Amino acid sequence: MPQIRLTLAVAALAAASAGSALAASPNIQGDWLTQSGTGKVRIAPCGPKVCGTIVWLKSPNDRETGRPQLDRANPDPAARTRPVLGLQILKGFSEGTNGRWTGGKIYDPQSGRTYDSKLSLTPEGALKVEGCISVICQAQTWRHAD
Repeated sequence: MPQIRLTLAVAALAAASAGSALAASPNIQGDWLTQSGTGKVRIAPCGPKVCGTIVWLKSPNDRETGRPQLDRANPDPAARTRPVLGLQILKGFSEGTNGRWTGGKIYDPQSGRTYDSKLSLTPEGALKVEGCISVICQAQTWRHAD
């Protein structure tokens, strides 16, 4: 009987530890307002990785034509007719340690360029989004959109 109690106690302790580790794991999934406040990106799983899609734009339509903004700067001519709204701009991120996601890419529809990228949560709960060329990175801070 003491062996069973010890086994149950160890199992309960392991379950409690696993639960607290999951609760402590930072989560970047959800909607994030870009630094400029002109777009909202939804971060969600895409297979085993995490990706982000533009789900809202302050100005979704082109000023000149009144039609949806298009991905006109894309280096692929066939992709230049895609609407920016609904465009996946973050892809391929894997969760690392200490609230960091790495190994991903970020696409900038304004320039048509794709950059190596990493994401991290700040202590305040904002999302630091970095785009990098080689070892030089530029960062933006996105805030959670409620």
